[in-house]
Amino acid sequence: MSNNQHIERDQELLEGLANNDDKSLETIYSDNFPMIYRMVLQNNGSEADAKDLFQESVIILYEKVQEGGFVLTSKLKTYIYAVCRRIWLKKLQGQAWQGSITEELEAITPVEDTIEEAEKRDEQYGIMEKAMSHMGEPCKTILEDYYIHKRSMQEISEKFGYTNSENAKNQKYKCLMRLKKLFFAQYK
Repeated sequence: MSNNQHIERDQELLEGLANNDDKSLETIYSDNFPMIYRMVLQNNGSEADAKDLFQESVIILYEKVQEGGFVLTSKLKTYIYAVCRRIWLKKLQGQAWQGSITEELEAITPVEDTIEEAEKRDEQYGIMEKAMSHMGEPCKTILEDYYIHKRSMQEISEKFGYTNSENAKNQKYKCLMRLKKLFFAQYK
């Protein structure tokens, strides 16, 4: 989608939001919530935190649009991300265990760079999921057990009937190389 198409689409969504159009709100949600959800989860939050945060950002956007004269100077996605990021950083700053988060921290990475990185990472995750779905057994389960479920090589060895954990470790390595080959074949 070209930049002009983004601007037109975003403007239509804002007009729909100003007119209480449910379809515009649904589109804003479906286009942007997954990105906010990942940001919150990667920064010590939960799904409920992400929902609250996103709802708060949409309310802010709605109020700005209702006031009239609101001019969007970036992509709508960038604006929502920036608002959510600022609110989330302030929330984390208020939590004693998180420590102090200063204004300088917020300025370290421009929001546009963060969004581009998140989109690229999402693409890579999608390719990795596809590669994992093409893995046969026992490789898929071995890798999931080790990397996702954090099972030890001894547990994996017992589960699959390997004579010792070294054999399971060798099998995991072979599976990992196979996954890497599948991933890069699709990534190019």
